[in-house]
Amino acid sequence: MNRTAKPALAGPMDHAYELRREKMYRKITWRLVPLLFLAYVISYIDRINVGYAKLQMSSDLHLTDSIYGLGAGIFFVGYALFEVPSNIFLMKIGARLTIMRIMVCWGLISAATMFVTTPSQFYIARFLLGAFEAGFFPGIVLYLTFWFPAARRARIIALLMSATVVGGLFAARASSSSATSCSRCRAT
Repeated sequence: MNRTAKPALAGPMDHAYELRREKMYRKITWRLVPLLFLAYVISYIDRINVGYAKLQMSSDLHLTDSIYGLGAGIFFVGYALFEVPSNIFLMKIGARLTIMRIMVCWGLISAATMFVTTPSQFYIARFLLGAFEAGFFPGIVLYLTFWFPAARRARIIALLMSATVVGGLFAARASSSSATSCSRCRAT
C-alpha cells in the first residue's frame, strides 16, 4: 500500500482563492482593528493616568503617599477578583455585549472619578474601575477568534499590544499638558 501523499495542485484556481482570502482578511482587519486598537489605547491611558495625576490629585484631595498608593493599587484587586466572573459572563452573553458592557461601565466610572473628594471615594472608584475593566482584554481576544485563524490572530494581537506604547505616549503628553494648564489656572 502506497502511503505517500499526493502533491498539492497549484493552479490558477488556488491562486485566485488565496487572493480573495487575503482581500477578505484585509477588509476584516481594517473594520475591526482600528476600533479595538483605539479602545485598548484608551484602556491603557486610563490605567496609567492615575500615576500622572498623582501630583495634582494628592494636593487637591490631601492624599498621603500611602493613601494614594493603596488607591492606585486597589484597581488591581478589583481586576483580579472580577477577571474570572467577567470571563464566565463573556462566554454566556458573547464578546460583543461583554466589550460593550465593559466600555460603558468603565467610561461611567472614569467620568465619575472627577467627583472624588475623599480617600474612600478614591478607593471605591479605583476598585470599580478595575472590576469593570477586568474582562476587556480576554473579550477582545475571544472576539478576534471569531474572525481570524490562529496564525493571523497572533499578528493582530501583537498589533493590539503595541497600543500600550501609543497609550503611554499619549498619556504622558496629555498629562503634561493638563498639568501645565492647571498650574497656569492656579497662578491667576
